[in-house]
Amino acid sequence: MTRHRPDTLGGRAAVVGIGATAFSKDSGRSELRLAVEAVHAALADAGLTPADVDGLVTFTMDTNPEITVAQAAGIGELTFFSRVHYGGGAACATVQQAALAVAAGLADVVVCYRAFNERSGRRFGAGVQRREPTAEGTALGWNLPFGLLTPASWVAMAAQRYLHTYGLSPDAFGHVAVTDRRHAARNPAAYFHGKPITLADHAASRWIVEPLRLLDCCQETDGAQALVVTSAERARDLPHPPALITAAAQGAGRAQEQMTSFYRDDLTGLPEMDVVARQLWRTSGLTPADIDVAILYDHFTPFVLMQLEEFGFCGRGEAAEFVAADTLPLNTHGGQLGEAYLHGMNGIAEAVRQLRGTSPNQAAAPAHLLVTAGTGVPTSGLVLGRER
Repeated sequence: MTRHRPDTLGGRAAVVGIGATAFSKDSGRSELRLAVEAVHAALADAGLTPADVDGLVTFTMDTNPEITVAQAAGIGELTFFSRVHYGGGAACATVQQAALAVAAGLADVVVCYRAFNERSGRRFGAGVQRREPTAEGTALGWNLPFGLLTPASWVAMAAQRYLHTYGLSPDAFGHVAVTDRRHAARNPAAYFHGKPITLADHAASRWIVEPLRLLDCCQETDGAQALVVTSAERARDLPHPPALITAAAQGAGRAQEQMTSFYRDDLTGLPEMDVVARQLWRTSGLTPADIDVAILYDHFTPFVLMQLEEFGFCGRGEAAEFVAADTLPLNTHGGQLGEAYLHGMNGIAEAVRQLRGTSPNQAAAPAHLLVTAGTGVPTSGLVLGRER
């Protein structure tokens, strides 16, 4: 049953610290070390110490257990620890989990983290390899024999239908890639710093799985990102202006699968993100017109367009023109296409920088930011804002 009323979490917790390692293609160190570096950096940014932390949240795909990170980072007793499933769909949900724990009094300071050697170690873009039998794998079993083996191939199915339905060409996706890379070019932390692209560059890039070209696909990154969440009251005494968690939501649609929900009635949208969007708008009391910056999960460009439509920024099939018009600052860190692929956690950090006024592509005094997590899977989202 879908909720029809606002929840009561909004405004009770805030993101007060952000920290990351360098983003690279070969970190040269373990994923545990990456995690600890990011956690320490986030705590230092928040003006807190490991001794202040009593909660940790991460992803099910992370190889760094909470108790191991606690031990290696010098954190003491934990009263809350949690993991969220579904890959990049977990990003904003880690912050939601932390906020829930803080609001309920289960923990005072919770660190959310994500660390992996996704380029030099495991590469998600390599697709399904040596997968153990699971109930989730059963759904994949209907698609793998026909060559749908990688995330790009799974997204390409929906992307092709989107283009067909709205009479568009693959060039429509190029506006997202160009926007992300323009912002990455001005971001010193981005892998593609100083390397903008044009629509012609996008059109000339090689096919990965039609209608997706190379520049429609996110990069693979080694690195880590951590975020510190505490109560809105405690946040007021810390060094930086808090990024208030105005609303947080998770969503899975009907007939949801992991990236292969091909048996839905319509493949041109993202029902899981519609669930998130409705709850974020209900709880925050905001509308698309109130959003100053959008940080939308961009593992593949078509799903950015679909997200804009699910959230109501534009009509169905109109998102490519909306992005081209550049009326809404989008993925100002460069996104996962341009900065780094950290399963969306670096996007949350960028939203915090925007509210602090420290983004490399700073918007003019933003008050409300939308952040989303991975699409094609059960997902999550946040509205972050300034304290009133």
